[in-house]
Amino acid sequence: MERSSIWFVVVLLAITGHCNGEKLGIYELRKGQFSLKVTNWGAAVTSVVLPDSSGDLGDIVLGYDGVSSYVADDRTYFGALVGRVANRIGHAQFSVNGTVYRLYPNDGNNTLHGGLKGFDKQIWNVKEKEDDEFPHITLHYHSPDGDQGFPGALDVYVTYKIEGNYTYSVSMKAFPRNKPTPVNLAQHTYWNLAGHKAGTILKHSVQLYSSRMTPVDEALIPTGEIAPVCGTPFDLRRATVIGRRMGKVSGGFDLNYVVDSAVDCWGLRKVAVVADGRSGRKLELWSDQPGVQFYTGNFLKGVKGKGGAIYRKHSGMCLETQGFPDSVNHPRFPYQIVSPGEIYRHYMRYKFSF
Repeated sequence: MERSSIWFVVVLLAITGHCNGEKLGIYELRKGQFSLKVTNWGAAVTSVVLPDSSGDLGDIVLGYDGVSSYVADDRTYFGALVGRVANRIGHAQFSVNGTVYRLYPNDGNNTLHGGLKGFDKQIWNVKEKEDDEFPHITLHYHSPDGDQGFPGALDVYVTYKIEGNYTYSVSMKAFPRNKPTPVNLAQHTYWNLAGHKAGTILKHSVQLYSSRMTPVDEALIPTGEIAPVCGTPFDLRRATVIGRRMGKVSGGFDLNYVVDSAVDCWGLRKVAVVADGRSGRKLELWSDQPGVQFYTGNFLKGVKGKGGAIYRKHSGMCLETQGFPDSVNHPRFPYQIVSPGEIYRHYMRYKFSF
């Protein structure tokens, strides 16, 4: 089937609102003035609402008004859970135990975020939703053997949970069923702490707890090197106003950083702190993953979003905790192959203040 035909079928599914008996919808988790909305299309976060320092509520996540727009979108990955392997795989291929697997090249000659129809372009099953003291929702997707060229069947679960005042977590698990396969999931929410329609994030300050990075070539594929950030424009170890670095970073940030802060008693590392002086909002991100992709919305080009907002270059930023990009082709990078009987785990915690 040609790509245009595939997307006709997908959009038709959005109009009907069903696929294999599963209804498309948007589900809200709420605790006081703090709310989080998720859709089972791509397990995407569609909204995060909380007060600013003046007490005014605002939505700080870029996205769309309705599910049909998420279904029709094949460019931005707004809020989605991406996989089976997030980020890029060079030359759209890798090998496991001597067998070469060839994937769909949807980013030039490379594979991006799982291929043409990755996890962000699938209907997930709602397994559980609870509106108790700790509101949460669990979604499931079964990825069959050969999905986008990847070996083996894989069951994937993600739970979004409000854990306390202005704090929520994302817990991801994946279970290979019959073959070793690479797994590297990532959460692709675009943040603008001033509000999703407030303009750019260039006045935000960002601090990354990373002293090293994985440099990339012109196609954004890692070279295999792990290099220090010291002495480069990519050094964000101290809180830095992003706009002051844009003239030194061609096009904007789109790079994997090595997270190397101390591990706490829960096995988590502090990944990043983002602050916006206009709203007074601050975001702390913690995770158990070795890397984080810092991306400043470089490829947004006049996307029509929620409430008629137009998202342009640098309207939002992503902080995607992850394994290193293209690890399957770089022996020095953290291992990504998960075998039957093993469990892939990935945990993130977002803590907001104002």
